[in-house]
Amino acid sequence: MGTVYISTDDAFIGKTDERLRVRAQKETLLDVPMIKVDGVVVLGRATVSPAALMELLERKIPLSFMTGTGRYLGRLEPELNKNIFVRAAQWQAAGDSDQAVHVVKGFVRGKLKNYRNLLLRAERDGKAAVKAGIVRLEQAITPIEKTTTIGALRGLEGAGSAAYFAHFNQLIRNDDFSFTTRRRRPPTDPVNALLSFGYALLAHDVQGAVNVVGFDPYLGYLHTQRYGRPSLALDLMEEFRPLVVDAMVLSAINRKVLSQADFASEPLSHAVSLTDEGRRKFLRLYEQKKQSKFKHPVMGRQCMYQEAFEIQARLLAKYLMAEIDQYPPLVLK
Repeated sequence: MGTVYISTDDAFIGKTDERLRVRAQKETLLDVPMIKVDGVVVLGRATVSPAALMELLERKIPLSFMTGTGRYLGRLEPELNKNIFVRAAQWQAAGDSDQAVHVVKGFVRGKLKNYRNLLLRAERDGKAAVKAGIVRLEQAITPIEKTTTIGALRGLEGAGSAAYFAHFNQLIRNDDFSFTTRRRRPPTDPVNALLSFGYALLAHDVQGAVNVVGFDPYLGYLHTQRYGRPSLALDLMEEFRPLVVDAMVLSAINRKVLSQADFASEPLSHAVSLTDEGRRKFLRLYEQKKQSKFKHPVMGRQCMYQEAFEIQARLLAKYLMAEIDQYPPLVLK
């Protein structure tokens, strides 16, 4: 089952025996065994019974709250992982230490190589003229290994991301959709709305993995510290952006799973967001993507992306605790 997403406003989340039940207007929306649930995400408004809350805590199942457009509000989570040694190593590497520079190189290299590989696949398939973007990405990737400051690495990450998004529209093969530039707050077109919503869901999932391993999610290396921002989760999700969200968004658009009818626009802010039905479609696609399998290049075995979030967090912990010599970002061809 994986993560349960509840997007119906005023739903009631309860527990009956060993099952999680979601009802709205006397209709049962969901009835699943608790043992199959990895997490619960409420998008919008919902009421949660005390019995359900207790059961989720006892089973160490996080309950998160987001707005309907994917803005993170907060989460109810079981007791913090007791592994103080992971957090000690994390804090010891804070700042511009050699370890911090090394892991930031990994985050940036992983993200940009996955961007490049996505463009390379499109070029091989003859579906996009993206050679210039590939060249610019190579120019950002090549200096990474010799770069010695986190500020300079952030510059390379920004240059590579700009090269990638400059060619993103060429990856879209549906005349009903187009992309000009990345717009975040607020997204003012359907493609940006999908990317922003997908990244919000991804950040939530990666933060869950970071918490399970025992990190402090608010102390990052690539992302600067800011009150309330889970910087380490944002760091670790960088290599997953093209692998999970971008690939899924492009597939949903190009296969015409989503249409313009699945979006709505605010008249004053011009912000675009998914309709209720569009959000349900997107959440199904996201969950399917998380549960799709690939061969992990370091572990040498098949795993789901949902597992890979925690695998990468554990590899990061092993590096910071000097159990392995380097942090290997997840790069897939």
